[in-house]
Amino acid sequence: MLDAHQHFWAVARGDYGWMTPDLKPLFRDFGPDDLRPLMQAAGVTRTVLVQAAETEEETDYLLGIAARTDFVAGVVGWLDMLAPDFSRRLEHYAAQPKWIGLRPMLQEHDPAQIADPRFRASLAEVARRDIPFDILTFPRHLPAMVEALHATPGLRAILDHISKPDMTKPVDADWASGIASLAAIPGLHCKISGMVTEAGTDWSIDRIRPFVEHVAKQFGPSRLVFGSDWPVCTLSATYAEVVALAHSVLNDLFGAEDMTGIMQTNGLRFYGLQMR
Repeated sequence: MLDAHQHFWAVARGDYGWMTPDLKPLFRDFGPDDLRPLMQAAGVTRTVLVQAAETEEETDYLLGIAARTDFVAGVVGWLDMLAPDFSRRLEHYAAQPKWIGLRPMLQEHDPAQIADPRFRASLAEVARRDIPFDILTFPRHLPAMVEALHATPGLRAILDHISKPDMTKPVDADWASGIASLAAIPGLHCKISGMVTEAGTDWSIDRIRPFVEHVAKQFGPSRLVFGSDWPVCTLSATYAEVVALAHSVLNDLFGAEDMTGIMQTNGLRFYGLQMR
């Protein structure tokens, strides 16, 4: 099984602007030795390690971890997509072992940034190079993101955390419409990840189910990819609970072959990783 979305960090690095002491369960170091036993217990054999800071230094830190960690299949890193030397930096990282994709932290910025000509030019360069692109947004970003994707045909992109809808409330019509518009774009994938933190510490399968069912209906099984979002998920659930949640909801919708795709092969194919 592939976990296509997890994080490691060291607090003392100081580049995690979103991480404050009030996020007490997360305000400590997390590394491979913390995750390995949890993976083994859940039947996960490989992971995709995703950036959590808006610095190249953190991407280099993650690449160092990946180089010495057998279960990390690859790193999705960060680059400044508004920088004048973006193309040169993209070329640099594309040549690094285990660097497999790019994620700007769009959720931290005004949706207007997505329409910035510099961002659009960088996005076109990512598409030209066929580099996997992770979309980290809130629902308010979706209209701008849909417009950008239509203007960048051929981009190999995947939506993280189903765009973080508020799952403490019923399904929001604007979020549902945005998901449908994204799913209509050929090749766009979606991660079944990051849900428990949006559903609250008192989350339940029944609360999350309608959101997953909508995403599943729009994208279909061949474009869905499982990710744990560990350790962020520990704000609301254990690693084992997140894996069990995905199996429970998705098994009601898809058969064994499709489930193998969602839980492993779709993610490997999207990121250009080899089976082993």
